[in-house]
Amino acid sequence: MTERRCGSGPPTLGGCAFRGAKLALQPIVDALHLVHGPIMCQGHGWESRPTASPGPTLHRFALSTDIGELDLIFGGAERLATTLDALAARYDPPAIFVYQTCLPGMTGDDLESVCRAASQRLARPILAVDAPGFSGGKLAGASTAGQVLLDHVIGTREPDVRTAADVVLIGDYNVAGEAQAIARLLEGAGFCVAASIPGGGRFGDVAGAHRARLALSHCSQALGDLGERFSARWNVPHMRASFYGAAQTSRTLRAAAARLAAQGAVLARCEAFVACEEKRLERRLRPLRPRLAGRRVLLMTGGVKTWSLARQLQSLGMEVVACAAHKTAPEDRALLREAIGEAAIMPDASLAALRARLAGGGVDIALGGGGARHEAAAAGVPWVEINHERRMALTGYDGAYALAAAMADALDRPNWRALKAAAPW
Repeated sequence: MTERRCGSGPPTLGGCAFRGAKLALQPIVDALHLVHGPIMCQGHGWESRPTASPGPTLHRFALSTDIGELDLIFGGAERLATTLDALAARYDPPAIFVYQTCLPGMTGDDLESVCRAASQRLARPILAVDAPGFSGGKLAGASTAGQVLLDHVIGTREPDVRTAADVVLIGDYNVAGEAQAIARLLEGAGFCVAASIPGGGRFGDVAGAHRARLALSHCSQALGDLGERFSARWNVPHMRASFYGAAQTSRTLRAAAARLAAQGAVLARCEAFVACEEKRLERRLRPLRPRLAGRRVLLMTGGVKTWSLARQLQSLGMEVVACAAHKTAPEDRALLREAIGEAAIMPDASLAALRARLAGGGVDIALGGGGARHEAAAAGVPWVEINHERRMALTGYDGAYALAAAMADALDRPNWRALKAAAPW
């Protein structure tokens, strides 16, 4: 029963604290991520959020101490120490994150002391992430993960190179390579990405992120309020960002350039870059607009994507008739309300409510993931995957075009018309 709790957690938060902590840190690609607990908890591995990597792939290994009955009786500290020695010898990673789970948390394994001793013995950071599933929901675990980075990683080494245009990206998981796409955008506009936390991030870059000149938080809930805490501790200006949709991308780039300009940096390329990308995107969107205009959309997502994608859809002449907001911070919900109105925000985001909304008609296409895709298919409504299972990057100008093209293709597929047609008999 305890093991099941580790894999479930409050449904409104999307999982337990352990799951939130591990998903928040595992995109750091050159570190090892070890689960101290039963093998069942390793189900929350890289595959549950397939983040890309610009190089190292150590984060994709599914590593567990796989404790059993004897470890519960006599303690699992020795097994954990032996496992850490073996991993360091085999892979020689720059750091190892060790995640506490419910069973060893309840039997009293002292994760902190074992990791501290291993750090000295192995001459590298061995970081305890003490967020067992019973300690809270997914967001609490993500906040704990952010605190681990703030207390034990960020600021522990100096960056090799520093520029007046250094920025740190916080809160993007690099699903479908989105953090890499954002980095290319920023670099094209004249910025230098000193670190990405966590998506596609390297441990050494994260450790030296405190020397950046500006912090951009792409998701307000990915690592709790790490952006604000990071800014307060290291006196680095911080701003919330959105790279979903052309308008939001342009606004973010211009605002970031203005913040750096206030510190004396010169980013003459930014405005020219934005203007060029906007023109290029409009040329690509022109043939798609007639296929999308007037279509009614049901949006099942959360966080910054809610209001950002809603505005992007409206810019294409589409109407957002309903949107879920159950995994959305208050500031994001306020922006969503401003974009589509309170009446279009779904008070209940359960599959039953989604099924009823689709059955009521008035929806031409659904955007979401997870169970939403099955409900949409059962209702004969075209859908496009936009959540963590996607293989399509949605960020930046290229992501805006990719989403528009995917929606146009889904709407034009003959199989959806056949599903809604009357039976031949």
